[in-house]
Amino acid sequence: MLIALNKPYGVLCQFTDAGGRPTLADFISQKDVYAAGRLDQDSEGLLLLTDDGALAHRLTAPRHKQPKTYLVQVDGTIDDAALRALCRGVSLNDGPTLPAQAEPAVEPEWLWPRDPPVRYRKAIPTSWLSLSLSEGRNRQVRRMTAAVGFPTLRLIRVRIGGYALDGLAPGQSRILPQEPAGGRRR
Repeated sequence: MLIALNKPYGVLCQFTDAGGRPTLADFISQKDVYAAGRLDQDSEGLLLLTDDGALAHRLTAPRHKQPKTYLVQVDGTIDDAALRALCRGVSLNDGPTLPAQAEPAVEPEWLWPRDPPVRYRKAIPTSWLSLSLSEGRNRQVRRMTAAVGFPTLRLIRVRIGGYALDGLAPGQSRILPQEPAGGRRR
């Protein structure tokens, strides 16, 4: 079984929490499925869950290099120098990152409001970029955008390999084919 969930902001990427915070159990009723990868509590978007360990490995193991694409709102107006740096790879405290695909983006019309809203500062604009990575270090996107001078305000994963968010509202899920017709994942 493979499930796509649009993980809402503030939800832990686990099924239990002793502190009573929102978890995946608040949104997924299927038993014996586990997240294939993680999203931080303060990140949103596509999370894949499966009961198939081999599939989870193919989706998450670094050697399979499944690209993950994020829509990122940053503090300030992202410039060409920062985008070029992200595309080359940046140095983080745990070493250099692999090159990423980074390009300016616009806030999509389909985007839901975040609760709580992203902070608003009249004197400092925000901008959006699309960022695709083939590695997945802890808080990597946030650390990369901060390293080039544009801290992340909002982070939404929209794609993992061939699987996409495709119109799921926050908290909604759907069952996906593990190997769709033609062998291409959607």
